[in-house]
Amino acid sequence: MNELIERLVKDAGLTPDQAMKAVESIAGFVKEKFPMLGGAVDQIFGAGNKNDD
Repeated sequence: MNELIERLVKDAGLTPDQAMKAVESIAGFVKEKFPMLGGAVDQIFGAGNKNDD
């Protein structure tokens, strides 16, 4: 997920905090609209969090 955050910062001019909130919002939206993808969304967007600690 860090790569996505960095890309949003660079390409969209967002702050890292704004980029993180955007990703969380998008992940929540996808999970809400497509519940059958919830596990996949968690794995995709949660993958970078393990390295953040």
